[in-house]
Amino acid sequence: VMLIMHWNDRSLCVCALPLSDTHTHRDSCLYCLGEALTAVSSCRTATVWKNLNPFWGEEFTLHLPMGFHTLSFYVMDEDTISHDDVIGKISLSKEAIASQSKGLDSWLNLRRVDPDEEVQGEIHLELELQRDPLRTTLRCHVIEARDLAPRDISGTSDPFARVIFNSRSAETSIIKRTRFPHWDELLEMELEQGEVTEDASLTLEVWDWDMVGRNDFLGKVEIPLRRLWKTPVPQGWFRLMPMGTTEEDAGGKLGALRLKVRLVEERILPSACYQPLIDLLAESVISPAEEDDVSPLTLLEDVTTAESRQDVAMTLVKIYLGQGLVVPFLDYLNTREVNRTSDPNTLFRSNSLASKAMEQFMKAVGMLYLHEVLKPIVNRIFEEKKYIELDPSKIELNRTRRISFKGVASESEVRDTSVELLQEYLTCIVDSIVGSLARCPPVMRVAFKHLHRRVEEQFPEPENEDVKYLAISGFFFLRFFAPAVLTPKLFHLRDQHADTQTGRTLLLLAKAVQSVGNLGLQLGHGKEQWMAPLHPLILRSVTAVKDFLDKLIDIDQDNVPDAQQRAVFLPSVTLKEGFLHKRKADSPQLLTRFAFKKRYFWLSSESLSYAKSPDWQVRCSIPVQRVCAVERVDETAFQLQHVMQVVTQEGDGQTHIMYLQCKNVNELNQWLSAIRKASIDNAAMLSSFHPGAHRSGRWTCCQQTDRTAQGCSRTHSAVTLGDWSDPLDPDAEAQTIYKQLLHGRDELSSQHLRAERRWEVVSRLLAVVQDLEQTHLAFQRRETEDAANHILPP
Repeated sequence: VMLIMHWNDRSLCVCALPLSDTHTHRDSCLYCLGEALTAVSSCRTATVWKNLNPFWGEEFTLHLPMGFHTLSFYVMDEDTISHDDVIGKISLSKEAIASQSKGLDSWLNLRRVDPDEEVQGEIHLELELQRDPLRTTLRCHVIEARDLAPRDISGTSDPFARVIFNSRSAETSIIKRTRFPHWDELLEMELEQGEVTEDASLTLEVWDWDMVGRNDFLGKVEIPLRRLWKTPVPQGWFRLMPMGTTEEDAGGKLGALRLKVRLVEERILPSACYQPLIDLLAESVISPAEEDDVSPLTLLEDVTTAESRQDVAMTLVKIYLGQGLVVPFLDYLNTREVNRTSDPNTLFRSNSLASKAMEQFMKAVGMLYLHEVLKPIVNRIFEEKKYIELDPSKIELNRTRRISFKGVASESEVRDTSVELLQEYLTCIVDSIVGSLARCPPVMRVAFKHLHRRVEEQFPEPENEDVKYLAISGFFFLRFFAPAVLTPKLFHLRDQHADTQTGRTLLLLAKAVQSVGNLGLQLGHGKEQWMAPLHPLILRSVTAVKDFLDKLIDIDQDNVPDAQQRAVFLPSVTLKEGFLHKRKADSPQLLTRFAFKKRYFWLSSESLSYAKSPDWQVRCSIPVQRVCAVERVDETAFQLQHVMQVVTQEGDGQTHIMYLQCKNVNELNQWLSAIRKASIDNAAMLSSFHPGAHRSGRWTCCQQTDRTAQGCSRTHSAVTLGDWSDPLDPDAEAQTIYKQLLHGRDELSSQHLRAERRWEVVSRLLAVVQDLEQTHLAFQRRETEDAANHILPP
């Protein structure tokens, strides 16, 4: 999984794997933080309850700031009443991750967490050493600090700074309830003769003041005095460091965590730089070549490795969705795949680019549809928690409830009850799928219609009558619905993973759904003959499934608007709903904690509405077409975490900002993704925004006094976490394709330039790659020059 942010940002792909623990039972969850504590990039796994060896299997993509140093993994024991307990942590430096070109994949022992080592943030200082014949004075101008660690229950701190030299010290005042203090205080110390030596150093510490108990350490900076001789007035931002290197490996006593981590660092160029590449890719499907002819898309497929095929497929789907050409793109790949297949039994069985593209396409455009179809039955299975087992070797009689007063149920009674429950669940799933025709996204139906036609043309023989159904059901059931039944958490159908008992039920149902997708053709040929009691129901479902697939492809593409070929959801569908805290529009006199009120929000493709509760009759509503920006809010604005802003524009051109606080970073990312996606086609989207708030007559981010002043930061078109519901980000996607072509450039040159009929296409593609390479080099040179001149890049 990979999603890359704009201009010099970093992305990190993280796969959380099992934790090995030697403690008592734990309710384990994993936090992944760039830096520590309240880092700008963080994510959280689901909680695995009462388990010493939890398996998560979750993947996250973190967007890390330019200056990140450390990625930390905290393993927590979740408590429903008190605060969560920290079991241990693992910290990886940027250098350690970047040194592994293919990513880091290993077991790492957890370390103990020392509060004095959990520091973050920077401090802005100006230092001067004044010397005259009579005395030497050390002047330290403590200006401000940012992104300090929260030490109080309010999520803030009460910081003060202390300058220490030898046995003397001086302190600033205490700034209450903030992680971004602004002191602007000058601290001076008279130095005695002989104190200013080559090895002498100045220490500045930042502490959180507590009325009761000891103060909490927030970080320190050590500056050798010899630097003050070389630079008369050094100033700048200094990274806060921990108290010392006391963090030790616990020797496996705290458990171990298996991680797969990969760092991807990319430069995203302006959109105009990628346009020639986008044009070449569009040309491949607008004017498709003959089957044996070459095109930029086929050349890309030739240089795509098995390891990168899924990433490339996902990226291409997003590019063609953004161009409104996803149906021709899929038809182009599927036609080549079908025409190159002689045995219908092997059709789409390999992990080709066509197979991966269809799979990613369904996830991109059909997730809401999937939720509507499966969520009710999946929720029911989780809530009922029935013990179900058909395999005689796995039946545990002590796991079942007493069925009669005669005692524990027998093996046959357990199997009969399991068959009855599985038949009921499977009937609900099949009925829900075959009855979902009106809810299936039109663009998905059109893509399947083209696939059906290509397969029917290639295999017209009567004995291959079922092939045209199997081609569609292979994607629809085997690669879409069955995996979602098996692992609902990975498809966002549930917030938590299934327990062992529920997971076994889902596995048996997923097997049955696969058999339905195979039209029952392989029943009785496998080793799992204990699934035979479900075979009659599966065979009875085949007729209904075929009838559904016939109706699914019965759609007129000309009647599907172009906008819906870009859209990934249908009008009036509720995309997301839940409680958020909304800030009152006109409440500057209220304290922050009273200004945010709990409201229930609904988001559809048409409006963002809210009310006091889910069943409240009166709703306030904002048309989605008025949304012109959806962005995060700096914690300095309200001294609160997980706040976002929705900027809307009225008919008179006036903009309004609604501030919303989410309960955690995962929820924040989901709402950002959903609202941005719903408003992605709006014409009046802003190019800049204010990450702060207008309070006390000025913006907290840029200190401008004009409320209507142009924003000081660029807006984004992508979300923080990369998932299937991300909005399109053409520049980042084009950069991914460029890197793939750049890596395969030598192979293109050596294999294809020899063929005369491919010369023109290969030459054009290589020319585009070379132009992008030169542009990247030019930007690199500019960065180097700007750094030398102490000028930040725009």
